Amino acid sequence: MGILGKIFTWWNDATVTTLLNSAVTGEKVGSDAQGNTYYRAKKPFPKGHPWAGRERRWVIYNGANDASRIPAEWHGWLHGSFDGLPESNLPPPRQWETEYSPNATGSSAAYSPAHVVRDYESWSPDA
Repeated sequence: MGILGKIFTWWNDATVTTLLNSAVTGEKVGSDAQGNTYYRAKKPFPKGHPWAGRERRWVIYNGANDASRIPAEWHGWLHGSFDGLPESNLPPPRQWETEYSPNATGSSAAYSPAHVVRDYESWSPDA
């Protein structure tokens, strides 16, 4: 993607502002199996700000900006459900748990029933 695409689009990749913010004011705290990278601000929000004392947290996606690509443990960290990093707050994985997979809606991998029974006639304005 060219520099103009990075300046004006947010839906394909991180914008230039986000990348600069990550490099200058951000501290990398970790990444997940999808390759997404998580950051937090080096300083909390200042006094007088509605979120004074809280830290700003964000993600830079590895690929398309799709919130369903964030695993549950990182989602909880991003939204301030806990202060520690996810690795320190997770119970050991259960035997029945599967690996994380992103939402497949709208893709060729989306679920579709194999057999659809059409027990009605569609209405047509010409009929």
